[in-house]
Amino acid sequence: MEHRIKQFFAREKQYLLTGVSFAIPFIASGGILIATAIALAPMGEAGPDFSNSPILKHILSIGQASFKLLLPVLAGYISYAIANKPGLVAGFVGGFFASMPHMVGDKSANAGFLGALFAGLVAGHFVNILKKVPTHKLIRPIMPILLIPVTSSLVIGTLMFFVSLPIAGIMVSLGEWLRYMQTGNAVFLALVLGAMIAFDMGGPVNKAAFFFGASMIEQGNYAIMGAVAAAICTPPLGLGLATLIHKKSWTDEQRESGIAALGMGMIGITEGAIPFAASDPLRVIPCIMVGSMTASTIAMLSNVGNHAPHGGPIVLAVVDNKIMYVVAIVIGSIVTAFAINLVKNFTNNNLNGKGA
Repeated sequence: MEHRIKQFFAREKQYLLTGVSFAIPFIASGGILIATAIALAPMGEAGPDFSNSPILKHILSIGQASFKLLLPVLAGYISYAIANKPGLVAGFVGGFFASMPHMVGDKSANAGFLGALFAGLVAGHFVNILKKVPTHKLIRPIMPILLIPVTSSLVIGTLMFFVSLPIAGIMVSLGEWLRYMQTGNAVFLALVLGAMIAFDMGGPVNKAAFFFGASMIEQGNYAIMGAVAAAICTPPLGLGLATLIHKKSWTDEQRESGIAALGMGMIGITEGAIPFAASDPLRVIPCIMVGSMTASTIAMLSNVGNHAPHGGPIVLAVVDNKIMYVVAIVIGSIVTAFAINLVKNFTNNNLNGKGA
């Protein structure tokens, strides 16, 4: 029984890795284009100013389009890995609904990266079930090109709509809870913000924390955005650093993703950590959460203030207490790097029978 369970999880991990391999070019392309646009645009009080830079704005739009395709591609090819071509439509539809915002009152949220993983796995396994349904020989030829895609996309799309809607409601409530918390313990608030930023790397939980920090800028409270900004870049920077510190723990593809992650971290794109988290969520997500919590807490205790609704070293020009902002990012990234390498080495040794 134990052997079968291990085989099951090994197969599921391989499905995730397949989805990640197809998604990485979208992350890299989008990240590089967005990074280029933001790095070359002047930084104003409200973040990068593209009002006088139509070319940079165009480059930014292309990069954002690449990122918008990320979740459908990730879910689609996870489903493809499980069910081959008949699984593509349901996976893409499920990923689209995971990325689609749902309105709750005057606010919106989506299911994000974790929702896309869920959609891809469910879609693939559901399509495999449909493929095993006995059919008449006259109907069998149109099953993979018509009946399975129509049925599976309808079911998965409906499922993801009802999954995403309550998630949107929870995220809106979470934002209200953060507003209530700001009158309490600053360190506890920083820990919560750091954990939220890293948890789903640009997903709804991340966005709830980010928009809370951005809204505080309008009220003249720059410290909360300072903590958020330090936490935003820590996951990709920490994971990129981890691939450089202990190369043997990472594949060639992961080391290449690590270089891209370093670039995205420098301009505050948390999504640079997604390739690592999608292929190994149980080990990666807790480690990047610890790193971001460290960075946000140091920033909060050091009275770091950020005047722009953005994160990473790129906003240094509009940050109060610049030295401690850099220190927070560096320490948070180091914590992330050492944490993930330690966890990987410990668990790998145990799986190989070398651990305690």
